[in-house]
Amino acid sequence: MESLVKFVQDEFVTKKEFPKFNAGDSITVYYEIREGNKTRTQFFKGVVIQVKGTGTSQTFTIRKMSGTIGVERIFPLNMPALQKIEVNKTGSVRRKRIYYFRGLTGKKARIREKRS
Repeated sequence: MESLVKFVQDEFVTKKEFPKFNAGDSITVYYEIREGNKTRTQFFKGVVIQVKGTGTSQTFTIRKMSGTIGVERIFPLNMPALQKIEVNKTGSVRRKRIYYFRGLTGKKARIREKRS
């Protein structure tokens, strides 16, 4: 049964090419919003907290600060409204899921940039 599901996902689901990113990276996600019969492009810029799943069911969570309030959004990597992803900075963190980042504020909330 699992092989049948995998076959259907591989055959019928179109997969877009996006750059590789991990937890700790600062990225900008551009996605399309439909309001009635109008469409517009909106972006969400923040730090990747986690990348979860594999294949077509892969999702990633981004966190940004809007004033003093933290806003998180979960994006499926296979979402049709997703237009493009830009990697702004590559962060150097030790974990794959940086949930501790939610409790940090100010200078403690900085992530070191990975040297390339």
